[in-house]
Amino acid sequence: MTGPRAAVDASLARAHAVRAGSDGLNAILSSDESHARAEADDLERRRDSRQAGALFGVPVVVKDNIATLRLPTTCGSRILEGYVSPYEATAVARLRAAGAIVVGKTNLDEFAMGSSTEYSAFGPTRNPFDPSLVPGGSSGGSAAAVAAGITRIGLGSETGGSVRQPAAFCGVVGVKPTYGRVSRYGLVAFASSLDQIGVVAAGVGDAAIALEAIAGHDPLDATSATVTIPRYGDAAGDSLRGTVIGVPKEYFPEQLDHRIRAHCLRALEYFRSLGADVREVSLPNTSLAIPVYYIIAPAEASSNLARFDGVRYGLRIAGDGLRGMYEATRSRGFGPEVTRRILLGTYVLSAGYYDAYYRKAMQVRTLIARDFTRLFAAGTDLLFTPTTPTTPFPFGAKSDPYDMYLSDIFTVTANLAGIPAMSLPIGRVDGLPAGGQLLAPAFGERKMFAAAFALERALGGEAHR
Repeated sequence: MTGPRAAVDASLARAHAVRAGSDGLNAILSSDESHARAEADDLERRRDSRQAGALFGVPVVVKDNIATLRLPTTCGSRILEGYVSPYEATAVARLRAAGAIVVGKTNLDEFAMGSSTEYSAFGPTRNPFDPSLVPGGSSGGSAAAVAAGITRIGLGSETGGSVRQPAAFCGVVGVKPTYGRVSRYGLVAFASSLDQIGVVAAGVGDAAIALEAIAGHDPLDATSATVTIPRYGDAAGDSLRGTVIGVPKEYFPEQLDHRIRAHCLRALEYFRSLGADVREVSLPNTSLAIPVYYIIAPAEASSNLARFDGVRYGLRIAGDGLRGMYEATRSRGFGPEVTRRILLGTYVLSAGYYDAYYRKAMQVRTLIARDFTRLFAAGTDLLFTPTTPTTPFPFGAKSDPYDMYLSDIFTVTANLAGIPAMSLPIGRVDGLPAGGQLLAPAFGERKMFAAAFALERALGGEAHR
């Protein structure tokens, strides 16, 4: 068995190898290599004197909008460049308690606002399959790091698909838990009613172990649920016989890449062969998800990001009086995509437009959530869809913001409804990864993992060709 020090050394060596050259991934923004090695050595010395956790000596990476001690938490933004948090996120603390060793903080779209990891103040992350393509976003750094073999597990965050979409683009597994399943304490807020910390992993088993380690109630997060945590890894032995898997027709439009459709249909045939009952179903309000999301998320972002004003922490640019300092700091500190969303969010929350936009969006959000509730209450156990409508796209290919927002068309609904969802590899299109998505009822992660384990085994090498 590989010891902690050897595992950390291999991880750091791999990080150096894929960082080098003009086509380097730029997946990791910061790392304290000497401290990571010291942690590994300490674990090695104490191996026999303590109960080893489920992640004993396992190197992990953490998205740079999740607070860590010692390493900076920049959110990919100039406004927090060099900022080191005085406390650590609960999810990170729980990984450490399970024996994991944080070897780096990963790149992201600034403040997690993006679907390509092109919008980081510290440069874009590249896709390990092709450096001319995006890795997806906003957790593109974590997905690329796992896909490149730096670590087998990474933490990301989700507001509208920011774990699942890059997982699909990078050919790895991405899990968004039920809202409240994992503590958000220490996650820098983007849209508080949507945000969740999630897991990126090399395989379904790794994802199960990592989610089990970080899940559970946290008194430091008022939104975390007091719900029993199943042993997700044990779901590998669960039968799918009699499981009803719904296939929402709205997620298979004519515009869907026909090769991704073919991979999804193959996956559904495997589910049938495993005894599942596969049925076409409908989620009629799906078409409203993107406009609803891009009202609610920017509205909450405009409120949450008001704290970055140059007064308490982070960047401060002198200006003419207090207002001048605010304007100079925020103008210099925030990039164009963050600025766009703050302006949009402030607009929809303003007195003259609140009812017409934000209140109406919240009402439609309820309709979207009810679509899922109705299906699950009627006997559908799980849903299966494509994760993304396309494979990874080239840098700059989606210069129109609306085109970029449509990259999340199959993922935002789970965040709006607060239900768990995950992406796993189901095949390749011209050598590039395609992902399939499983969605479950709230706190139904165990059943979701059972289907994912079964499909991963059934596909075998087909998932990577």
